[in-house]
Amino acid sequence: MTFNWKKTGIVLVDLALGVYLVLAITAFNRPDELSDVCSEVKINIQESTVKGFLTADGIKQLLQRAHLYPLGDPMSSVNVRRIEETLRQTPFVESAECYKTQTGHIVIQLVQRQPVVRVKSENGADYYIDEHSNTMSSTMQVSDLVVATGHIEESYAKKWLTPIGIFLLEHPLWRSQVEQLHVLADGTVEMIPRVGEHIIYLGAPTNLEKKLSRLEKFYRYGLSKAGWNKYSRISLEFDNQIICKKRKIIDKR
Repeated sequence: MTFNWKKTGIVLVDLALGVYLVLAITAFNRPDELSDVCSEVKINIQESTVKGFLTADGIKQLLQRAHLYPLGDPMSSVNVRRIEETLRQTPFVESAECYKTQTGHIVIQLVQRQPVVRVKSENGADYYIDEHSNTMSSTMQVSDLVVATGHIEESYAKKWLTPIGIFLLEHPLWRSQVEQLHVLADGTVEMIPRVGEHIIYLGAPTNLEKKLSRLEKFYRYGLSKAGWNKYSRISLEFDNQIICKKRKIIDKR
């Protein structure tokens, strides 16, 4: 009987290929098991207009307090769904995704909720309003955000303060110039600027773009010559006009 080397070689190649495919399919279906221990946690936070309320260190500390920070843990014991659910309960997180990699990394992808104004009403309420008119807890501090005070009910804040906050954030001049909004008892709004000792009276919180466009021109061609402290009150309430009240000069003699 003659030994068929050719046929034997084909069988061996087929066998080796079959073993390779089985191992490859097994590895593909169990990517998390290629590395036994979590060697790195990557926290990626989508950039936001307002900075300072979600940081990688803050997320790390939050997960550590919840005993969910996975660094050094066996990959098989890391519960990515539980990490996601915990992060989604954080006031400033809009969405969270967590997954494992074949190299022993845990990746956390976060999208921040965008606060546009902080409300501190005279009835003691203290919260943030985001760009979708949702309220957020004020337990975390946000820098460089306009504060709204006065007679503010939550329904008023959602309807009127949200668009004002969005407008201010989107316009560099007003974002840097407007420090505070104050809502009067009749629902009209005053603005307190950072530069200039005057109050800007908006009247009803409508037509904001037109009103502030007039004010910008007045700033450029009026106050720049007359002086930033000449007026105590600048009213934008009526269309196509600006009404100014001169500051009283106190004689100190």
